[in-house]
Amino acid sequence: MTTRRQFLTTGAVGAAAAGLAAPAVAQTTPIKWRMQTYAGPALAEQVVDNCIKTFNEIADGEMEIELYYADQLVPTSELFRAMQSGTIDAVQSDDDSMASPTEVTVFGGYFPFGLRYSLDVPTLFNEWGLNEIWDEQYSAVGVKHISAGSWDPCNFAMKEPVKSLDDLNGKRVFTFPTAGRFLAQFGVVPVTIPWEDVEVALQTGELDGVAWSGITEDYTSGWGKNAPYFLTNNISGAWIGHFFANMDRWNEVPDRLKTLMKTCFDQSHYHRQYWYWSGEAKLRVEGTDMELTTIPDAEWQKVEDAAHKFWDEIAAESELKAKVVDIFKKYNATMAKAGPPYRCG
Repeated sequence: MTTRRQFLTTGAVGAAAAGLAAPAVAQTTPIKWRMQTYAGPALAEQVVDNCIKTFNEIADGEMEIELYYADQLVPTSELFRAMQSGTIDAVQSDDDSMASPTEVTVFGGYFPFGLRYSLDVPTLFNEWGLNEIWDEQYSAVGVKHISAGSWDPCNFAMKEPVKSLDDLNGKRVFTFPTAGRFLAQFGVVPVTIPWEDVEVALQTGELDGVAWSGITEDYTSGWGKNAPYFLTNNISGAWIGHFFANMDRWNEVPDRLKTLMKTCFDQSHYHRQYWYWSGEAKLRVEGTDMELTTIPDAEWQKVEDAAHKFWDEIAAESELKAKVVDIFKKYNATMAKAGPPYRCG
């Protein structure tokens, strides 16, 4: 069969012989984006690598996304500003970590006790109106909110066992800004350092633990070997993370490639759903690096009660925040009334 290359060669010769002009061959320049994720290399293999590889393969040279890991181009706390200015084109992160200036930032990452299960995230965004709120907030500051998805729950991984709230007092913990603000009332000392420095900080004693993930990431990131006590109580059942892009760069992309990008990112959200769901259970049962500890339910209830007061504090800050808190309240009340399997206990 005649290949495209053969046709361009022999066809041109034939056309010239017939006294006809050979057709011009269009030259196109591929669209190139730079995306930075909040995740380090080991974690990125599961949370973003595959969807970027798939997108690049299907785009077939028409567009290419170059992926960079945590802090490779800019510090995580500068991700939003770098994307907004066009220094980088796209970001995978939560609102909180990238220091978004929007009013919804406080709800990104781990909003204390806002979620019980990972499926709560896509439900809230796609069925309870959060997508529209996030879209409006980010469009106003020149950023495209592409999609939201869930990651793992937020548990403590500690160098020493935690069996009561008193055991957290004075402990230096790597965590997210909003989670740190909430946990400080229990004596936790929030620490913010580059993601890649966490493992060494645990080894040297600069950190007493992390409240940044579930057990899957403790193993994947290597933290479990240096913080071998896993507290089964969590302050959130899932992390809320997103894909974002600079609005001008997004608008330059053809619609079919926008659709492809959204589809690949949705596949990434789906992959994480089952990867974390499986990992959180399997590693609790079969993991050998970490020992499980638990704070009794009656004592942990104090933390949950404090979270609901924290919600009201956030709601009092603005009308928009009050609207989001109201959605969280109504959603969780509906789930509780629905009973198992939506809410148990």
